[in-house]
This record gives sequence, structure tokens and C-alpha cells, in this order.
Amino acid sequence: MSAEWSNAPSELLVTLDRDSGEPLRAQVERQVREAVRTGRLRVGERLPPSRELAAALGLSRGLVQEAYAQLRAEGYLVARVGSGTRVAAGACPPPAPPSPPTRRPSLLADFRWGVPDLGAFPLPDWMWALREAARRMPVAEWDYGDPRGNAVLREVVAGYARRVRAAAADPEHTLVCSGYAQGLSLTLRALAHDGVRLVAYEDPGSPATVRAAAAAAGLDAVPVPVDEQGIDVGALAATGARAVVVTPAHQWPTGVVLGPERRLALIAWAAARDGLIVEDDYDAEFRYDREPVGALQGLAADRVVSIGTVSKSLAPALRIGWLLSPPALTDTLVSLKHVSDRGSPVLDQLALARMIESGRFDRHLRRMRTAYAARRAALLAALAEHAPGMAVTGLAAGFHAVAHLPEGTDEDALVAAARARSVGLYGMTACRATRAPAPPRLVLGFGNVGERAVTAGIAAIGDLLTGHRAPAGG
Repeated sequence: MSAEWSNAPSELLVTLDRDSGEPLRAQVERQVREAVRTGRLRVGERLPPSRELAAALGLSRGLVQEAYAQLRAEGYLVARVGSGTRVAAGACPPPAPPSPPTRRPSLLADFRWGVPDLGAFPLPDWMWALREAARRMPVAEWDYGDPRGNAVLREVVAGYARRVRAAAADPEHTLVCSGYAQGLSLTLRALAHDGVRLVAYEDPGSPATVRAAAAAAGLDAVPVPVDEQGIDVGALAATGARAVVVTPAHQWPTGVVLGPERRLALIAWAAARDGLIVEDDYDAEFRYDREPVGALQGLAADRVVSIGTVSKSLAPALRIGWLLSPPALTDTLVSLKHVSDRGSPVLDQLALARMIESGRFDRHLRRMRTAYAARRAALLAALAEHAPGMAVTGLAAGFHAVAHLPEGTDEDALVAAARARSVGLYGMTACRATRAPAPPRLVLGFGNVGERAVTAGIAAIGDLLTGHRAPAGG
């Protein structure tokens, strides 16, 4: 498809050599001709009006008109009243067809983890917030700003974290970042700057993410086992690490909550090792049948970096997150953020601040809690009907569950068999540091799959989950 412009473009790269001896008109003709032949100008693209190109090149308009006329005669250009001068059809080889976009196959149900309901993104509220932010945005805010992020959003986020997560949040030590990945990367680089060489992470957890960020920061990474109370602090101490990445409010992917005694033990470990805890506070907004769990950062603000984002509460595409930093680490983090990207987009920051201040963000969260709770209930009901007796854990918060498969189940074979029935399943093997296939588990995400699809998807694979395949044609 050729490019279309609402107005004729006023620029075209043509360079003239007035000392070459080649006539200037010939130079214009040659360069436009080559641009068409090589595909730099595509069929249907509009050239600048002769008057504007002449002014840009310091030539007479008549000379450019003559060059255009010659190129029209050769079949490179075509001119129509009201449409300007364009590249003629057939004047250049057609461009190579674009690669077809990669599309996920259509599935009856896709239980992919970590994805919120993308269709429920509050677009009218976000557009309202963007308009409000742009209308109120002072002229000075269009300049390069504080690499920590816009002061308005930092104040709002700190207040939100204190109110909802019981965090000890201070706007002066709050940094806006581009989601969890950048927040983790900045934190590990700051730790490396301060002499840390080894970082621990939960197992099962997010080994690929932590390892990649650690390697980029020049750190080694070591797994630490998780049990029904959360990370094993004794095993952590044995690693010799001075930093650890944890998900205390809703452990990823098992869903367990870091128990009170473990919380205190983890903080004591950090104090004894002069270490740091990196808290991934990824989906604490969504809870169902348990009391709220405060952020670990609220218990030890000098030993915890807490990373929050709107990737689960709104949408990953917004790429907005924040760090609650210990005061001793803030300057290093700010310096690294400045070097990385000079700061996150300000208009989006102000829009998020307006969303939170106006109450629209809280209203969206309430709607989504209701929606996810209904899908959670549908999942449990479907499993009870089609895979009776299967243990399901990790459902107290968030929008994923862990299904405990019968001993000896081949996760990969089950996933492949379900895919053949147009159901997307995902095993826990990818969440383990060693990619061990046992014990067999599924991580069932229900954030981006509706109630009907949840029910239909589980019904389609119930026999696979229990290890009893339906007879052919049955």
C-alpha cells in the first residue's frame, strides 16, 4: 500500500553539486529517477510541489517544473489536477510483500498466565485522563524532566501505596519506570554498582526474567526453594547472596503468601547480610477470600525495593511502573534511569495520576475484582465437574490457579493434546530453575478468558486432566 498524505510533502532529499559540471536540472532528474527505481519513492507517493522543492534547493521553479516534465515523459511521474505530482504506477519494482503477522491460533480457551482482561481496558476513562492531563499540563513539563518521574505521579503513587499497600512510600524516593522489567533491571544494576555479586530468586518463580536481568547487570543468580510458607529463608542464607527477588503477597506461581514469621526472618536476613529484598508487588489488588496483605516494604523501607506496575491492573502496553526505593539507593537508581532513557513519557504519567486521583482507577479495580471472581468460580466449578478430585491451589488472589496433575503426568504431552483440542494450557516446568517436569502442575490463567470460555475449555479437556482419555468417537 502506498503512503498517503493529507497535504503535499514539502521535503525531498535531493543534493546538488554545483561544481560537478552536471547541469542542475539533470541532477534533479537523476536523483528522483534513482529514488523511484530503488524504491525510496513508492508508487503513488506524492512529490513536493515544484515551487517548494525549488525554494528548498535554491533553484528556479521553472527548472524543477522542467525536471518533473521530463520524468513524466519517461513514465516515472504522473500529475493530476488536485492530486499533485506522484510516482506513476509501474515506475518501480513492487516492494517485497510484508511478512504475514504472527497470529496466535484461534482457541476455544487460552489459559495463558500473566495477562489481564485486555478487552476490559477502560479506554473511555484513559482517553478522558489523557485529555485532562494535556489540558492541565504546564508548558514547562514538555521539557526534559526529573528522571525519577513527574512529581505529580510520584506523589499520587506514593499516596496510593501508603493507602492500599501499607507501604512506607515517600515521593522523594519513588521512581517511575517502564514496567517491571526496567524496574528490576535498574535495581540489579544499582546493586552491582554497590558491590553485590549474587542475587537469589524464588524457585519456582521467574527464572528467565531474573537471570536475564542479573546477567545484564553482571550478577550471578541462584534459585532458592519455595514451600507452603513462601521462600525458605534458611536456604537463602546458605547461598551467600546479598539480594533476593521475591513475590511475598502472592508468590508467583504457587500463589502462597509469605507467612508472618518468614517475613520477619527475611527482613532479619537482609539486615544481617547488609542485603536488599526486591519485592515484586505484581497483582496484590485482586484478592477474594483472604484478608489484605500489606507490602513487605512497609516493614523495612531501608531494606526493600518494591516494584509496582499497572500491567496487571490496567494493561501491559502502558509500560508504567514505579520503584519504592530505600533512601540509600535512590541516587544510584536515579542516575541509572537518567542514563537509560532520560525519564518516562510525562503525558502518560499525568494521565495515570488523573485516573487515580479521580477515583476511576479504583472503580476499574472493583469491576475487575468482580469479573475475575466470577471466572475463578467458573474455573472451580468446571474442574469439579470434569476433573473431580483435582487439587487446585493459589486462588486466594490474582487471576491464575495451580492445578495439581496426577503423578506421572507428562506436562508437555498434556499441553500438546489440549492444543489439539484448541485449548491453551501451560505447565509449571517453565517456572522452575532446572525446568524439572515433576511434580506435574498447570498454571491456569483466567485473566483474559471469559466465563463461558473457561467452562467450555475445561469441559473439552477434562479427561486429559484426569489421565483418562475419552474413547475415540465417544
